[in-house]
Amino acid sequence: MGTPQFALPSLEALLAAGEEVAAVVTQPDRPRGRGQLVTASPVKELALAWNLPVLQPQRLKDPELIGRLRALAPEIMIVVAYGRILPHEILALPSVGALNVHASLLPRYRGAAPINWALIRGEKETGVTIQWLRDEVDSGPIFLQERVPIAPADNSGTLYDRLSERGAALLVQSLERLRRGEAVKLPQNDAAVTLAPPLSREMRRLLWELSAPAAAGWIRGLDPRPGAYTRWQGRVLKLFGARIKKGEGRLG
Repeated sequence: MGTPQFALPSLEALLAAGEEVAAVVTQPDRPRGRGQLVTASPVKELALAWNLPVLQPQRLKDPELIGRLRALAPEIMIVVAYGRILPHEILALPSVGALNVHASLLPRYRGAAPINWALIRGEKETGVTIQWLRDEVDSGPIFLQERVPIAPADNSGTLYDRLSERGAALLVQSLERLRRGEAVKLPQNDAAVTLAPPLSREMRRLLWELSAPAAAGWIRGLDPRPGAYTRWQGRVLKLFGARIKKGEGRLG
């Protein structure tokens, strides 16, 4: 189960490893871009290229959908940035369990925008987590984790690409370990939880009272999408590629 570009390396890695993919579940086709053309998700396009069955439910509790998934008799369900919270009725279907690829070192940055918030908060490293899904979002036991350093020049786009590739590799490792009977289920430390909520429209406007490191992190976390901005002389200026430079002389 997956939808955006972030999920493509995971599906590609599963196919390259010879894993049996019984079906792909992705979000319905939606209007995208300036022209608002109805477009398939990246995951759907890849699945169709491999002649895989594709399901695009409007409602996840639809009895017909649950019946079709149950008929597949899945052992493992893989979820990578599907974009919606899965109900218990679906999570209970696989006989072994449901695994999720999450772009942070859980329990840090639970939520929809972990890559953005790691940059906004000025983290020096982040990572990917393979976790067992539970009813509460991003709270399930940890199977595997890998730390990934954040470079000074990283933005949410470059980090997105790198974490998607590392997540795919870690996912394949997880399945290999399962076959060897090494199913790790490490409980998360709830005392260490931090959150990564969706980015709001209001967050895009840069607050100039921030320190230089905080402002740079804010810009990098929103670069390239949705993009930070400021206003100057009545114009909107979009902000990308923030770097910190040591200044000389007095301010003002």
